[in-house]
Amino acid sequence: MRAQAEILSAPLPPLLAQADNLANTVLWGDHGRRRAGIGDTFWQFRAAQQGDDARMIDWRRSARSNTQFVQDKEWQIAQTVQLWVDRGASMQFASSKDTPTKVERAKLLTLALSILLLRAGERVGLTGLDLPARGGIGQINHMADVLAKSVDADYAAPDHGGLVSHSRAVFMSDCLGNFDEISKALTKAADRGVKGMLLQILDPAEEQFPFSGRTRFQSMGGSIEHETLHAGELKDRYIDRLAARRDQLETLTRATGWQFSSHHTGNPAIASLLWLYSGLENANQ
Repeated sequence: MRAQAEILSAPLPPLLAQADNLANTVLWGDHGRRRAGIGDTFWQFRAAQQGDDARMIDWRRSARSNTQFVQDKEWQIAQTVQLWVDRGASMQFASSKDTPTKVERAKLLTLALSILLLRAGERVGLTGLDLPARGGIGQINHMADVLAKSVDADYAAPDHGGLVSHSRAVFMSDCLGNFDEISKALTKAADRGVKGMLLQILDPAEEQFPFSGRTRFQSMGGSIEHETLHAGELKDRYIDRLAARRDQLETLTRATGWQFSSHHTGNPAIASLLWLYSGLENANQ
């Protein structure tokens, strides 16, 4: 998968335009284009996370509580991107052997995007506490290891833990699970000043509903099952509900200052990678 991601990302230029802009300018809304000198200006304290180097700990601040704290710098915040990939059972679906599963496509896009960001000198990690954001292309191997793990539940709730204030984030999911969980995650991210992008990944069959006659539908995790003699009669209602979910997602992302798009596993991955690439660049301005 890493080899595929390398090939996919190869035609693209670095994500951010100029290295000096990255080092000297913080482009975050109200925090507005502050000069960061050589990049050592203090931004905030945060609780130490698994994977943080012991040398990063601020022992003076940590001595005042039972928690160890590290310092974030302005340039680190501007260059931090955290990603969440839905690894629930529903993402294992593929309607054809000729198309990848939804989670395979999500992982490919995540690794390709991360390669571009890391080559541009950005810090990339996963949401939650499994893999804090770091720089260096070696981070790709660590990301691939974590992404190899799956979730047993049919639908996974977005993991919004550990999001760094005023950073950027990318969530990839089929967005077919509990909408309230998605809304909670994006709202909490927005409250922390996190700008992000939500990419809905669907299989072509989930868009087209090419079923008729007697059909038994079963969720990938096996917790939901429905059998009908007239599957074709369900098509219009299904299409309407899918459109309603997309409207919900678009409304939510507008309200939280995020961006939304959808991707079909039957289509080339490059178009969505370009959308993510340009969207993150715009989010940093």
